[in-house]
Amino acid sequence: MTDFRRTLLWVVFSMSIFLIWDGWNKHNGRPSLLGPKPVATAASAPGAAPGTVPAGVPAVAGAPAVPGAVAPAAVPAAPSEQFVVTTDLVKATIESHGGTLSHVELLLQRDNIDPTKNVKVLDQTSGVRLYLAQTAVAAAGVGTAKPDFKLPMTIAPTSQFALKDGVDELHVQLESADLGGLKLIKTYTFKRGDYVIGVKQELRNTSAVPLSPQVYLQLVRDGNPPPGESKLYSTFTGPVVHTDAERFMKLDFEKIANGKAEHAKSADNGWVAMVQHYFASAWLVGATGDVKMPRDFYSRLVDTNQYAVGMVVPVGTIEPNQSKVFDARLFVGPQEEDKLKKLAPDLELVKDYGMFKLLSEPLFWLLTFLHKILNNWGWAIVALVVVLKAAFYWLNAYAYRSMGKMKAVNPKIMEMRERLKDKPQQLQQEMMRIYKEEGVNPIGGCLPILVQMPFFIALYWVLLSSVEMRNAPWIGWITDLSAADPYFILPILMTLSSLLQTWLNPTPPDPMQAKMMWIMPLVFSIMFFFFPAGLVLYWLTNNLLSIAQQYLINKQLGVLGK
Repeated sequence: MTDFRRTLLWVVFSMSIFLIWDGWNKHNGRPSLLGPKPVATAASAPGAAPGTVPAGVPAVAGAPAVPGAVAPAAVPAAPSEQFVVTTDLVKATIESHGGTLSHVELLLQRDNIDPTKNVKVLDQTSGVRLYLAQTAVAAAGVGTAKPDFKLPMTIAPTSQFALKDGVDELHVQLESADLGGLKLIKTYTFKRGDYVIGVKQELRNTSAVPLSPQVYLQLVRDGNPPPGESKLYSTFTGPVVHTDAERFMKLDFEKIANGKAEHAKSADNGWVAMVQHYFASAWLVGATGDVKMPRDFYSRLVDTNQYAVGMVVPVGTIEPNQSKVFDARLFVGPQEEDKLKKLAPDLELVKDYGMFKLLSEPLFWLLTFLHKILNNWGWAIVALVVVLKAAFYWLNAYAYRSMGKMKAVNPKIMEMRERLKDKPQQLQQEMMRIYKEEGVNPIGGCLPILVQMPFFIALYWVLLSSVEMRNAPWIGWITDLSAADPYFILPILMTLSSLLQTWLNPTPPDPMQAKMMWIMPLVFSIMFFFFPAGLVLYWLTNNLLSIAQQYLINKQLGVLGK
């Protein structure tokens, strides 16, 4: 029974680490360690004309059956004029071709690779990165029958490009020429202290017949992981389609390339997003982000390693010489949960906790509450672990008392194993007799740990996913809880604490198991040298509190050093 208890503990721990690591790979679009390797993405046909579907590209999942419904996202051959907009939070670049947002830099978020630079969410670097926010219009029967995401536009002289002191918002307006019966005026609104960009599109019917245009809102991104992402751990990177009926459907790049991506096809609500670790972009319909309007959703491979997700929204009938305004909002910024909840229904789901969402959300709320009191995310992590350990104090006490009793009877078991090594049946009977006489439950130390494991894994995901940890200092040398400890002090302490826990635990009767008990903490501790400091601080605090409680119980039972 002793062997069984020890083996069960290590199997549970090993499988937990393995499944978390494998889950990170799958969430990020990387191949699962348990599944087949991904299929290479198809390339588009060379020379495809703008606004046409490249040969060999799979059909759009859920898009309306309009030829050329989604234009390729490649950079146009003709030069596009660029307009740079700066606010207190973002630095954005708007292209004259299509009024595309081709660059959004977050001024309060430092880059992991080069701390002297800011994080770029939207970006366009030839041959390296492609991440765009695009809009287009289409109206059957006129020159805009097909959406053109590279439609030439001119900047209005009233546009502003820098948010001045004392001003809370600025506007950038672009206009198209008359497109054979329809004219488009697009206005971007940037607000102080806000990562949401208002996108108003005024559609003017300059023809002699009624028109029923559609507006396309799409995000285009390459399938590469975010720059600077750790090779040891990762979170989901890719498109998301969300409706009230089919919530937060993550789309793997590989499935989009193969035409097998499954998501909602139409609804009168919902949004589309591109998600990566800590940051996201999302198209929201209406000035408030939750306007009920019919819409169709699509996802598509638009070029080699370039993927699009978007919505098509009918604007309604526009009579001759009349106009209609279509409002949308574009969020580009960090996954700050409290702010996301206010923008649109369920938008906070872009901060993906996976299967532990029900536990992770209240833990994040508690972590945020503690941060308001302590004003330091590092100490908030320590305090949260203390709260959890206090909540499970009696459960842990039962486990450590059971392990202490096992440690007390261990010399008898060792002697008995040696004496009855050729009589396994009698050995089992004698072991059960001793356990009964001493009041020892061989698996009593396992069950309490199994009960607590979901809570600590949920907290693990909270710390991994929370953008609040980025650039957040703790003490001294820890200036960024989302980055690895630069001097490896926390990982070394973590390793030492794991070895001390091993010393406090009962020694397995089997010599090979006893050696493994000392080797396994060293093996697992290697990963902590590459983990973010906030995660290592969480594990270290948990270890130290466990050691303190286990030491006191072992001392009460008189089994220290045995």
